[in-house]
Amino acid sequence: MDDEGAIEAEVIEGLFKQGYLGMEIEEKYGGSAMSFFNSLVVIEELARVDPSVAALVDIHNTLINRALTLYGTEEQKEKFLPQLASNMLGSFCLSESESGSDAFALKATARRSENGDAWVLNGAKQWISTAREAGLFLVFASYDLDQGYRGITAFLVEAGTAGLEVGPALEKLGIKASSTCEVILNDVQVHDSCVLGEVGEGYKIAIRLLNEGRIGIAAQMLGLAKGAFETAMRYMHDRQQFGRKIADFQGVQFEYAKLATEIEAAALLTANAALLREAGQPFAKEAAMAKFKSSEVAQRVSSACIDFVGGNGFTKSFGLEKLFRDSKIGTIYEGTSNMQLQTIAKVLQREFSGSH
Repeated sequence: MDDEGAIEAEVIEGLFKQGYLGMEIEEKYGGSAMSFFNSLVVIEELARVDPSVAALVDIHNTLINRALTLYGTEEQKEKFLPQLASNMLGSFCLSESESGSDAFALKATARRSENGDAWVLNGAKQWISTAREAGLFLVFASYDLDQGYRGITAFLVEAGTAGLEVGPALEKLGIKASSTCEVILNDVQVHDSCVLGEVGEGYKIAIRLLNEGRIGIAAQMLGLAKGAFETAMRYMHDRQQFGRKIADFQGVQFEYAKLATEIEAAALLTANAALLREAGQPFAKEAAMAKFKSSEVAQRVSSACIDFVGGNGFTKSFGLEKLFRDSKIGTIYEGTSNMQLQTIAKVLQREFSGSH
């Protein structure tokens, strides 16, 4: 799938059949009603094998299904959740070409139609995952650019709506099978019933979803690191040099022991953030810590594992080079590593400013 730049239709069909694309959706809407923690286990396990598939599952569950669960009207839930759990993929449309880390400096606009019974959306969204396959787009646009983030509103736009265009998939370093496209909005008209939440509530919606989604990214990167580590460890226990298993050399042992400790630390941070979210406790700092740590660990582990395996690790047939390439996205999407550090620092400032 990596070479073709697309996830096979049979794989997506299998994900629906297994219930992995409706994990937290209530059973009455056709979902699996899993806990958030258990859904992360699924994402982690998928990422051990193919992070592109894990990314699709993560984004669909944490950013689309969750958005409707938290903010959808009963009419919106009844219309979309059964489809999202069974046969329709969703796409989260926030980023724009001039608003990367400053994600809420949006230029996409939403104005009332001339007869006042619809919204007209214009603009372009960039780096949008699953856009090529999506049947539903969650689009963020501003009804008043002068109001900054207070003007941002979330809209549910179905594929095929006049004026909605998906550009060609971008060629990327990693997670190549996960389609990433530009989404163009050219006088896209949507009814008031397509507003998710309240008008002007888009910033609040996106922040909450992204905070939760970062725990999903942490699970992705954790699974990737574990997959690379297990591949390398098996190889080092089979491969012999100078009459000894590679895993028996003390210098090598020190290195993989450090990596195992790093992976365990990332796992505990991810689990802690997930449990806080499930308990309804504040978790923004912990989610940022989990994403930061897991993403950094995934890069270090996947790189080191290629070194452990040597020439075979450098070949496409062994799979480690793919995990190495896929790991890079973890420090970029849903907030760069520096943005995670900024979030952590802001929360720490609030925590300690009130203690003196």
